[in-house]
Amino acid sequence: MKVVILCGGKGTRLREETEFRPKPMVPIGNRPVVWHIMKTYAHYGYNDFILCIGYKGDIIKEYFRNYLWNTCDTTLSLGRNPSVEFHTSHEEEDWTVTLADTGEESMTAYRVKQIQKYIPQGESFLMTYGDGLATIDINASIAEHRIAKKTCTISAVHPAGRFGSLRIEDDGKIHVFSEKPQFEDAFVNGGYMVCDYRLFDYLPNDPNMMLERQPMDNLVRDSQLHAFKHEGFWQPMDTYQESQYLNKLWAEGNAPWKVW
Repeated sequence: MKVVILCGGKGTRLREETEFRPKPMVPIGNRPVVWHIMKTYAHYGYNDFILCIGYKGDIIKEYFRNYLWNTCDTTLSLGRNPSVEFHTSHEEEDWTVTLADTGEESMTAYRVKQIQKYIPQGESFLMTYGDGLATIDINASIAEHRIAKKTCTISAVHPAGRFGSLRIEDDGKIHVFSEKPQFEDAFVNGGYMVCDYRLFDYLPNDPNMMLERQPMDNLVRDSQLHAFKHEGFWQPMDTYQESQYLNKLWAEGNAPWKVW
């Protein structure tokens, strides 16, 4: 199955970083967040990627075009017959990455509609956003999607708190402090979707259409939207504080999403 990753938005809530690069290229450690997402899918055996690029998409193209330069030790011969020797290997050598320019101003539904030509007729595919990390079991979500027999299965996750959570007694004493609590009583769309090819029938040729609006409403109307409930870690990178939090987890060796 191919993996479609939405990488074209402007990420305005993370302006500190996205003024200079697209949000999927904001680093966690020394690799962009989209790399971490791709590593998760590759861990489960899915390494054929389609990246829907838009805003500052040339930076994403440059990164993957020069992937060997970015990841390997290199020797250059600077003579009249120049040559390059890459000394080290990397674990991503079996990846295939299609970089599809889906427009700088396009909304999500139109981005997905434009990559229909890269999905074989009738074949299901995986899809997610280029800024969310999770411990979702990809194969389990696929298995549930096949049992449900719906057009689209989304991963339903508990939203992470943006502020520390306190439990305070009447005397003002704090008994519990949680830096990034998960809200136990609510679910949101965490991405990591499994889609049948017929999803494209729900996507109009309209650059202003968001996947999360009319297409999702119509899927609900037709009883074609299913939820795979995920109770574990999920964290988007919408703000600078969330970027710092994810980098802190990575630097401390406590990144839950690192399953590879």
